[in-house]
Amino acid sequence: MATFKILVIDDEQGIRDGTRRILQNFKVDYPFMDEHIEFEILEAATGSEGIEIIDTQQPDILLLDNKLPDIQGVEVLEYVKNKHYDIIVVMITSYASLELAVKATRDGAIDFIPKPFTPQEIRASIENITKQLFLKRMTQSLNSTGKQIRFQFLSVLSHELKAPLNAIDGYLHMIREKQFGNNVDAYTEILDRSMERIKGMRQLILDLLDLTKIESGKPTQKLQQVDVRQIVQMAIDTNRPYAIQKDVDIYLNNKQPVMMKADAGEIEIIMNNLISNAVKYNRTGGRVDCFIEKLPEAIIISVSDTGIGLSEEDTQKIFDDFVRIKSQETRNITGSGLGLSIVKKIVDMYKGSVNVQSTLGKGTTFTITLPAPED
Repeated sequence: MATFKILVIDDEQGIRDGTRRILQNFKVDYPFMDEHIEFEILEAATGSEGIEIIDTQQPDILLLDNKLPDIQGVEVLEYVKNKHYDIIVVMITSYASLELAVKATRDGAIDFIPKPFTPQEIRASIENITKQLFLKRMTQSLNSTGKQIRFQFLSVLSHELKAPLNAIDGYLHMIREKQFGNNVDAYTEILDRSMERIKGMRQLILDLLDLTKIESGKPTQKLQQVDVRQIVQMAIDTNRPYAIQKDVDIYLNNKQPVMMKADAGEIEIIMNNLISNAVKYNRTGGRVDCFIEKLPEAIIISVSDTGIGLSEEDTQKIFDDFVRIKSQETRNITGSGLGLSIVKKIVDMYKGSVNVQSTLGKGTTFTITLPAPED
């Protein structure tokens, strides 16, 4: 439940009391709102008193009389305009004129309610204003979030793409200038480094595409009966070449099919991210264990590693967008900071949960629970 503050500035006690009675139990609800909106009524008998309340309590809506004992209502309106307050102003007055209407509208008033008004008139006006204000603030919030995401996106691109491109450019110059002579074998190491950099950039682009698909709205899912065990095995096979390079063994501790209704591509994204991380942050000679458990109402998948582990503080933020854990042990490990964020978003789409348990220096276990009732 949300609450909007309405400030009534009027020198007539009867107007203030009447407005309070009309609106104190009034609620506004729309199909696109998650909750209804109620109202808290504030009162002021003079313009100066109203300005003090505006400065200290920041009302959302202002019902403003023009004829006040000290200053005119249009002066209060001009004050609100000059302060750039996010307040919707409605003039309530018996002395409306064309000149007043023009000035008030120019200074930001969006409506006029003539005195005397009926309960239906003021409720209708407040309902319309509340809808406008709700939509305006929702749009501002979306715009602000969009700017932040775009800034993070550009920051990641500038760092994660520029750095490897510079490295590859340097390696290519070394090859072109034959700095290690004419023996092709002498350049094997820098060619391997270049390919590793390209692999990292490719993964960043794929992660960004996955994130964009999820964030652009509810993606089109191809839900069908899939074998989760088979998808996990495919993810293991995909990551095995990298695991061999790292001298990490991967085990799938299930032999029987585990069926559930899901989008195979989404489950594959989850498992590729979890298993690749388990290999990437493991130690030489380590291992990764994958378990799948079929319960009557859920599928539980866990991926455990014997890697570097996470601190309790880091486990609280690893599912946020663009988060990468920085430490002495991760300084040479590339990544987009999006993999686990994507995992969490997909799991949320299935109304599931992700749990992480980790001990620094000993390893980490990610547990995915996906509701999967029996058909």
